Amino acid sequence: MSAHRLKFQQILILAFVSISAPLGDACLAHGMKQIPPISLQHPLPLIMAVFTPWVALGIAFLIGFFASYLTALSWADLTFVLPATALGYVFMALLGHFWLMEEISAQRWLGIALITVGAAFVAHGPANTTAPVNFPNALEAGHGVHPAAPASADEKEGQ
Repeated sequence: MSAHRLKFQQILILAFVSISAPLGDACLAHGMKQIPPISLQHPLPLIMAVFTPWVALGIAFLIGFFASYLTALSWADLTFVLPATALGYVFMALLGHFWLMEEISAQRWLGIALITVGAAFVAHGPANTTAPVNFPNALEAGHGVHPAAPASADEKEGQ
């Protein structure tokens, strides 16, 4: 079995997923530490927090993360994409420690290392565990709206 090689663009997308989520979360944390504590009983300050610069930047990074994550899931299995982006845990810890000045215990560093090493083992496999379906050709062949969808009872009877 030959190893599946990722295209450069796919590597960039996975890298952006790994970086954008921690950056977004760190910006949210930084912005929320600059305003008074918020209570769900009084939602107006929560709504106003969305428009503070750091929180807005964090939301923008998380939107970019979500778009990139969806893109990666369109060509790879979830069981590949999520572990392949595990370096995000390391970036998050580094941002928390050096930018947000959070104290990270040795136990947490060890946990982050174990998660990252374990995810690397999982991500080492192929990006897809099933053969890709050529979507336009599947539609032309009359396989319905989605090539992976099961055939209807009428279609099964006609076969």
